[in-house]
Amino acid sequence: MAVEPLPRLALLGGGFSTDDDGLLDDWVLAQARVSRPKVCFVPTASGDAPAYVEQFRTAFRSRPDCEPSVLYLFRRELDDDALRSFLLAQDVVYVGGGNTANLLAVWRTHGLDRLLREAYDLGTLLCGISAGANCWAEGSHTDSFGPLMYLPDGLGLLAGSVCPHYDSEPGRRPSYRAAVMAGQLPAGWAVEDGAGALFTDGVLTETVTRAPAAGVYRVEADGSGGVREHVLPCRVLGPARSLSP
Repeated sequence: MAVEPLPRLALLGGGFSTDDDGLLDDWVLAQARVSRPKVCFVPTASGDAPAYVEQFRTAFRSRPDCEPSVLYLFRRELDDDALRSFLLAQDVVYVGGGNTANLLAVWRTHGLDRLLREAYDLGTLLCGISAGANCWAEGSHTDSFGPLMYLPDGLGLLAGSVCPHYDSEPGRRPSYRAAVMAGQLPAGWAVEDGAGALFTDGVLTETVTRAPAAGVYRVEADGSGGVREHVLPCRVLGPARSLSP
């Protein structure tokens, strides 16, 4: 009897838009439920920016180990039934960076939030970088409104909060720690650029890094007015595997 795949999602601190080695993207594809997954890029957070889409196409269209596609919402072409059929046929949904708050608003307008929950429950791997990592949690640390601040909103597929770019952008670390300490965000996961975290049915099951200095952290209030930060051991990825047909 076939075993139903467990719901999984991955938080990425890199990928095709930031890295040349393809290690995090290789890792993501290796987590898919099939050996040659259908991979859908969702660039909503950038307003479906053409240059961002072209980066994805350049990185993925020549790969023999996946079938890439792009889901546009700012010039949507699919009706509700076709959108559901298309999304549920994907093995990996890869969400790009940009504005987290705008992404959530647009998704809800088009009903994509409900479809992503359905896909997640059926075993589609959900992943993304920056806003594409923030969106899966109950809350996140974001610059969606200009200055860095807390956003107590998200799809809630991952309990707690997420902070991307933990050590690569000025102010990220102290601002996120302050939000968790004050209870403005629940305890959560901070991802540095170059690292990745995989969750299976809501439980952390693997942390990886393409750069040994980059890591993943668990950040939580310590119960006495402070904050506790725990760095998690990461498996170092590499070398990149051959993509020759």
